[in-house]
Amino acid sequence: MWKRSKVTDQTAAGQAGIKKKSKVPGVMITQFKEDLPEDMSTPDFTRKPIALTIQQGKTAVFKAKVVGNPTPTLTWGRANGEIVFHADVCLQKYDEATQEHTLEFPKVAPEDADTYKCFANNEYGRAVCTVVLNIIEVGFSKAKELQKAKGESVPDASAFRKSLRKRNADGTRSAQPIDPEERVWEILMSAEKKDYERICCEHGLKDFRGMLKKLKQMKKEREEEIAEFVTHISTLKHIEVNANDSATIELDMDLKDPNSKIFLYRDGVMVPFVEEEQDAVKHSLKQVGKKYVFTINNLSAGDAGLYSVDVGGVNVFSTDFKVPEVDFAVKIKEVKAQEREDALFQCVLTAPMNEIKWVGKTATLTNSEKYEITVSEDKLIHKLFVRDCMPLDAGIYAAVAGIKSCNNWLVVEADKDPANKGKKSARKTTMAGTVDDEEMQRIAKEQQELHKKDMEKRLEDAKKAQAEREAREAAADTESELANKAAAEARAKARAEARAKELADAKAKELADAGAGAAGTGAAGGAGIDGTDGGKGRSGAKAGATAGVGEGAGGEGDSFEDHDGERGGKGGEGGGGEGGEGEGGDGDVEGEGEGGRKRRKHTGPLVQDTVIGDNNHEETTNQQGETSGKKGKRQKKRNVAVEEAIVAKNTDVSGASGDYGTQPTAGRDESSENCEGARRDESSENCEGADGREPPAAGKHSRRARQGPLIVETVSDPGVHFHAGLSDCKAIMGEAAELECKLSSEDCEGIWYKDGNEIKSSDDVTISKEGTFHRLKIHKVTEEFSGKYKFEADGRKTEALIVVEDPPRFDAEALDAFKTPVTVKKGQKATFNMPFIGREPIKIQWYLDGEELTNEGNIKLEHTESGTRLLLTKLQRKDSGEIKIKLKNEFGTVEAFSQLIVLDKPTPPLGPLEIVEASASAVEFKWRPPKDSGGCNIGNYILERQQVGRNTWKKVGPIGPENKYRDTDVDHGRRYCYRIRVETEMGTSELMETEDIQAGTKAYPGPPSAPKVVSAFKDCINLTWSPPANTGGTNILGYNLEKRKKGSNLWGHVNPPDDMIKDKLFGVKDVNEGIEYEFRVSAINNSGAGEFSTPSEFVFARDPKKPPGKVIDFKVTDSTYTTLSLAWTKPKDIEGVEDEAKGFVVEIRPAENTDWDRCNSNAITMNFYTVKGLKSMAMYWVRVSATNDGGQGEPQELDNYILAMPPPVRPRFTDAKIKSFMVVRAGNSARFNINFEASPWPDVIWLKDGVPVSKKVTVSNAECTSQLLIPSAERSDTGIYTIIVKNIVGQETFSIEIRVTDEPKPPGPVEIDENVPGTVTVSWTPSPDEKRDDRLHYMVAKRDSSKRTWHTAADRIFNNKFTVCNIMPGREYQFRVYAKNDMGSSNPSESPKWLISTKKEKFTVTIPESKPCNLQSPPKFLVPLKMHTAPQGYECYMSCAIKGDPTPHITWLRNNISLNTNTNYFISNTCGVCSLLILRVGPKDTGEYKIVAENSIGRVECTTKLSVRE
Repeated sequence: MWKRSKVTDQTAAGQAGIKKKSKVPGVMITQFKEDLPEDMSTPDFTRKPIALTIQQGKTAVFKAKVVGNPTPTLTWGRANGEIVFHADVCLQKYDEATQEHTLEFPKVAPEDADTYKCFANNEYGRAVCTVVLNIIEVGFSKAKELQKAKGESVPDASAFRKSLRKRNADGTRSAQPIDPEERVWEILMSAEKKDYERICCEHGLKDFRGMLKKLKQMKKEREEEIAEFVTHISTLKHIEVNANDSATIELDMDLKDPNSKIFLYRDGVMVPFVEEEQDAVKHSLKQVGKKYVFTINNLSAGDAGLYSVDVGGVNVFSTDFKVPEVDFAVKIKEVKAQEREDALFQCVLTAPMNEIKWVGKTATLTNSEKYEITVSEDKLIHKLFVRDCMPLDAGIYAAVAGIKSCNNWLVVEADKDPANKGKKSARKTTMAGTVDDEEMQRIAKEQQELHKKDMEKRLEDAKKAQAEREAREAAADTESELANKAAAEARAKARAEARAKELADAKAKELADAGAGAAGTGAAGGAGIDGTDGGKGRSGAKAGATAGVGEGAGGEGDSFEDHDGERGGKGGEGGGGEGGEGEGGDGDVEGEGEGGRKRRKHTGPLVQDTVIGDNNHEETTNQQGETSGKKGKRQKKRNVAVEEAIVAKNTDVSGASGDYGTQPTAGRDESSENCEGARRDESSENCEGADGREPPAAGKHSRRARQGPLIVETVSDPGVHFHAGLSDCKAIMGEAAELECKLSSEDCEGIWYKDGNEIKSSDDVTISKEGTFHRLKIHKVTEEFSGKYKFEADGRKTEALIVVEDPPRFDAEALDAFKTPVTVKKGQKATFNMPFIGREPIKIQWYLDGEELTNEGNIKLEHTESGTRLLLTKLQRKDSGEIKIKLKNEFGTVEAFSQLIVLDKPTPPLGPLEIVEASASAVEFKWRPPKDSGGCNIGNYILERQQVGRNTWKKVGPIGPENKYRDTDVDHGRRYCYRIRVETEMGTSELMETEDIQAGTKAYPGPPSAPKVVSAFKDCINLTWSPPANTGGTNILGYNLEKRKKGSNLWGHVNPPDDMIKDKLFGVKDVNEGIEYEFRVSAINNSGAGEFSTPSEFVFARDPKKPPGKVIDFKVTDSTYTTLSLAWTKPKDIEGVEDEAKGFVVEIRPAENTDWDRCNSNAITMNFYTVKGLKSMAMYWVRVSATNDGGQGEPQELDNYILAMPPPVRPRFTDAKIKSFMVVRAGNSARFNINFEASPWPDVIWLKDGVPVSKKVTVSNAECTSQLLIPSAERSDTGIYTIIVKNIVGQETFSIEIRVTDEPKPPGPVEIDENVPGTVTVSWTPSPDEKRDDRLHYMVAKRDSSKRTWHTAADRIFNNKFTVCNIMPGREYQFRVYAKNDMGSSNPSESPKWLISTKKEKFTVTIPESKPCNLQSPPKFLVPLKMHTAPQGYECYMSCAIKGDPTPHITWLRNNISLNTNTNYFISNTCGVCSLLILRVGPKDTGEYKIVAENSIGRVECTTKLSVRE
């Protein structure tokens, strides 16, 4: 039987830090400090323990090697419980020679099976690895036998899982709420591992390991159940709230049966849903391929609960949906930002939340370089920063808290500066969307106080409800106690009456048996083995019938069952009655102490017990239990591990029993020494036999005989056997080796054999025996000790092999010396020597920072039989690193590590400079240390200073190793530049020059916000503003306020310059009634007044106005799927009733909602507006209100709702020219695109010859365009393709003929017939493609013997014959026939030659007498040579024309050297045309070329030049 331990992911207690990857797989390293000191390192494993599977009783050893500086300490732990370090259980050792840490289990037991962890710690880090120990169990299982004896069974996870399945016959759950225990397991089954601990804390689960074990089994069962319905399931997304007031549950699953039913439950109750996504439906399911998306619309607090998805009656996924009681106290506002400016959205919640969900353009946002999400300390104010806004960032942004959400627009205005057109504008440092932080804090504080009061009220209500519940429970407990007390009194009264009746019956029986008392033996009473005392005569009979009083009668024995009844009362103190002389019968009731109950007689046979010989050496006391002997005190129930139960021969040993139990309990008496309660193997000669005789010792208590036959036990003795046999051993050459086995008896000797020969103790081998352990130890292993060893004892034997190995090993002293880091200077050499031993061949490898080194350049490797040497020359700083040597042979691998440190000059310090102070009296700044200090500590920083404008540098001097400097020798307003160098013992670095630093720079505050008009009257205008974001580094002392009349360019002071405004509000009283003003404000700090703010809006100095009336002629001018354009006319101005409108507010409401949402946060002045961000085809109500300084007027609403769609447009095709015919070669793809316009979105249908296109044809529809694609066209795809574009307004169609064809095959044989003189008829067999191509035709070409060229006789012939006219006799004719179609023509089919012979008359020619003519002439160039320029590598052709009689002799020359015999030139002379060809022109061909022609009459020459260009 196998017992496999469970690998658990235990969290080790320790410091948190930086996770590192070890070179050894399976090792996790945690570094506690970010920067480690020089020569220091974190722990790591060079050899980690190996998992073991071993038989019970054998020795298990885990070995590990660790490195690190300082030397790590190594500890061991286990996943379940703690390791017990004891000589017989577990030992932890360390071998200094091999530097191995070992954990040894001398005799492994099943309870040792577990996952063990090995921890290596030092002050800089920790390394952890895990190893599994699996035990093969053999022999007798105590726990299982105890479980069988008790009849108990531990409920497993499968039974619990089945208890959770409350299903109807159709697979649906029973219509009842989910049980709390079932709920927590449903949540855990679908939760991620990182959430287990949180879920357990929330639901009160304390046994975390037990939960993991049970959960693992439940998951395994659920996977088997899911496999019946689902092939694959993945991408399980827990419930997620969206910005559109809905929540979704997503999962990907591949159903085996697409018709399987899918159910959705909330808290165990089925939720109905529709299988298409609709906003008007509460629950819907949308399926896209293998993705299933459940949507919950119109979220409310009642939607909270545990949602479960079931397929075919099996739960596949569950998610817990919690709805926090939170809402938005302040919603996010519309933000208008300039390009490259930052934007800010912020909101205030009514209750604290650690985080909320931010959504930007339907995508969830997280912290990144683009977005920054912050939360205030009170968890109420949440902010989203959008960095570096670009036009692409514009859109709707939303905040989601619980089930509440709010959204608004981010409008990004592009940079309109013509100078920046086509360029990226500069980054702006301003922030758009900022509001008054004090106001936000005030609102947040109010919400915090409200939340606190609400929580206090809830707590008070909870306490009150708990007090009422406790009062009800106390009253119920009181009533229960009274009822129990009354029932107990009734039972006591009934027992007293029954006892009185028994006494009366016993007395009557005593009188009846008075004459026969001498022959019998009185029944026992009191406290003995059976709890009775021997009586004599009548008194004995009476004592047998009643309860004798003896010491310890009331004690309770250990029992396997615990009954509610009272087992024994208080034991009496008196002695037993005297035995009578008459014959006494057996009492029906065994004696007990006072208040004891009756004991039933054992009348049935006992079951035979068998002793298993393998365990006869173990003690078996306390198996049946003992009577305590204390008066009136009950012992607690104990769980007893029962291995064997032996029934004494012919003996009934019985203890006090409960009312209903029949298990014997060993009651002990002083005289019953040979009859122990624990049943023994021996015959009880001194105890009462089955015949009822008294025991030999007078006065001792008698024992009641058990009625019924007894079955004699059977005991089997297996003799000597092995508890643990020999195990195979791998021994290292030169080290010790040991074999060990364990026998069941100490009295047995054994003999050791090697390869069949007996061996005894010698100088090299020691044989020892210690108790039951027999050992053979080899002190120093050599090759001769390899072989098979056998131990034999009492006919039993066990065998094992010793395999001698000789792996490579290092000497301990040499290894310590090698580990010492080697430090050298740049350009020097370093040497590493390492001696070793081990069997050849040994593979030797050297590494530097993980890269293997070879003999090359400055690396030299030398190997001998007993050592190796690494020499590194001309070292550079970059060569620093870890040196590793690795030795490997057939028996193993060993490694050693060292460090190489190469010292060099440091690198320059690093910028940028951090200016700490730049005042009129001092300049203080910091810089970053050098990237590489050259392996040395920094001794000093050397500084030089230059005043900007001068050419000299002043040496400030060494300032120490600290990377900061404060310069107090500065002049106010001057600018300074510094040079910084690093100085170490290896030298001085290159310099770093800083930027200019000005001493005493004045920092003015930034501009405040534009003044805002609070109220306006004819004699006073009240203003307020916000302080500037940039205060210049000091406090704001006050403000200056200026005003300007509309149309004027002059600003005037509102407050005197020497009397600044302290507050952020002011009432301007110096105004004239009816005049329109604007205002601006500037902030003042210690440096002075800063920039003015942007001007405020113009405001009239007059008393408040009346709100305006309704707008006129409100209408929709245009619409799309996402926008809506509106227009209206301003309301009329009625004096005293309705004043003039200064702006307008547009509001919109979806048809399914009742709340109106503002589209523009600020009033607009135009009488038109475009609403954006609408849902396609959604219904909306729209209204607009006019506003002015007097308030907002009554809104004007459209008469009907508006659909978010463009105005209806009848479909029409927009392409100017559309092809109606297309020819495609067979095998190629056919693609046809067509553009159209239509509104609303039309249905697009493609037909082929009036029926829908086949699946082979791909149709792609996009916005206003459609494409037809035939991937690999065949001739069968030829046809008329029709597109139908149809919507509610109308439809439009267009057809195109697509012809799929190929080059035709040639026609068959051609025949010629002459029916009419002068004409021939050419006929041919049709082409095989004629039937498949209705556009195929033929062309006939002819050739006669006079011209020898082919010309077309006829084309576009659609039959198979043609008559050719004008056939001349005496000429030979031949015809060709071609098949032609839209793709081209075929190969020709030729006719045989046709000839009409003619009779010719004899022709006589009279040649006139010729006169001799002298045609001789000297050579002459008709066409001279031309100049030539040829590219290199190309050919060059020179030619000229010459005449002469007799034919002149031609000679070609280059640079006056003849070329006639040069084979590199091709020279020809044809009919007076002389040519020279150079195939590949090169630089060597450049020069003057000459041609000479001469005959007997004269000589002529012509020259040219050839130039070659590259």
